[in-house]
Amino acid sequence: MPEHQCDVLVVGSGAAGLSSALAAAKAGRAVTIMTRESIADSSSDLAQGGLAAVWGSDDSFALHLEDTLTAGAGLCHRDNVDDLVHHAPQALRHLMELGAHFDTDADGQPDLHLEGGHHARRVLHAECDRSGHEVHQCLSSRLDAAGITVLTHTRLIDLVIGASGTVRGVTALSNGHSVTIPARCVVLATGGIGALWSATSNPLVCTGDGLAAALRAGLTIRDPEFMQFHPTVLFIPGQQGRSPLISEAVRGEGAVLLDVTGRRIMTGIHPLKDLAPRDVVSAAEHEAMLATGSDHVLLDATAFGEATWQSRFPTILSSCREHGIDPCTEPIPVAPGAHYHCGGIVAGLDGRTEVPGLLAVGETACTGVHGANRLASNSLTEALIAGERSGRCSTSPVGPVPSPNHIHAVHRQGWLPGEAIRPIRTIMDRDVSLSRHGDGLQRALGELRQIRATAGLDDAALTATNAATIAAAIATAALWRTESRGAHRRRDYPRQDATFRVHTDLRLVEGRPTVVSQRSEKKIA
Repeated sequence: MPEHQCDVLVVGSGAAGLSSALAAAKAGRAVTIMTRESIADSSSDLAQGGLAAVWGSDDSFALHLEDTLTAGAGLCHRDNVDDLVHHAPQALRHLMELGAHFDTDADGQPDLHLEGGHHARRVLHAECDRSGHEVHQCLSSRLDAAGITVLTHTRLIDLVIGASGTVRGVTALSNGHSVTIPARCVVLATGGIGALWSATSNPLVCTGDGLAAALRAGLTIRDPEFMQFHPTVLFIPGQQGRSPLISEAVRGEGAVLLDVTGRRIMTGIHPLKDLAPRDVVSAAEHEAMLATGSDHVLLDATAFGEATWQSRFPTILSSCREHGIDPCTEPIPVAPGAHYHCGGIVAGLDGRTEVPGLLAVGETACTGVHGANRLASNSLTEALIAGERSGRCSTSPVGPVPSPNHIHAVHRQGWLPGEAIRPIRTIMDRDVSLSRHGDGLQRALGELRQIRATAGLDDAALTATNAATIAAAIATAALWRTESRGAHRRRDYPRQDATFRVHTDLRLVEGRPTVVSQRSEKKIA
């Protein structure tokens, strides 16, 4: 890579990163986007579900707020959620002004969908079940006109923090070589961590690169134990890696969950039945699988008929048929899969972190909006709002662009061998998945610590090292939190405990993720 420097470096190319980059460029900054693969390799582009915002006359900001707080199981920050729901319609209108098209009904009004945890139809979709692709295409199509440089196949290694404590750029892996990219401001938008498990809705680039780099740089990450498992990931026997998602909107239109004997799973579990919050549905599925000895459950949408499937969910219909399943005539085999990480780098809705000049947005950040469990379709909405605000914040002066000759990254000694990723996923599937137990978490930590750094730096080694770092952080936090709350479930502590209505803050201490504080904010709700 030729020598490169910029005012604002955005690491990641999902909706949050693209929004941030466009806002910074509009403010007159020289902006570069650095992405691990191609510009389209992100969870945003794959999102089937839509964007939540209050539109209908039967809805209200108060109701959207309450639904989000309920899903978050007592760990949301009320002020930030209130901020999100009030600014969501404005953010979506801005996206429409940029050229995004959302589905409308016969009268030309927004076609609002109902999804899990919502008490009103407030979810906008695009191309039926390709909402994320529409958002991503709309934003990415404007990069050239904005004068934004895009570096593809350029992967974050570490943050560079100057002697004054401000960010000075990053080190990156490009064409097999480590390079330093100076920047006045760095926006981390590296996405989630779903690829730490063998069954996930995430692309394989979601290995926690931003979180691992933040931990190595001395930052705090919050609530890593809250990993949301989506209830309806297509079950494919023997599948490793990303599996197709069956959108929550399918249940919103009337599909129901059955165990393999044909029994309705959600009857008597929750007032919203099959549209209960995701943590509730996934936990009920897990219990049904244990009771029947099966490795999956069934989603029955056969009542829709061919016409409804073709008009409402054409992408999902095609995906099912590609795997030999016809949802028009037979139930779809599904199982919970790693989906959305509710924890992350401690940040505000404007992306600001504890390090001057370093911002974190999207799934990489923990803003307090999602709490212990995300409400469906709040994430793309948050990405647009936080992305745009962080782009404006990135223009705050934090010193001149440093010269490549005057910054030096901390050199790590040793990397885990790339082949370690497979046993790491085995550990996570077995002990740090949907249902956890203290003994298993202890075992997971012990086995993760036994993996030795024996490799030089390459892409596979970086993946294994980052995955092990974040896996240990999740297991450490999950072991500390001796209760079941939201997306964190302990078999040995099955009840929610009011004394744990606090955040879990972790840092690296002598190379190990360590709980350093348990914070209860005034506005936690």
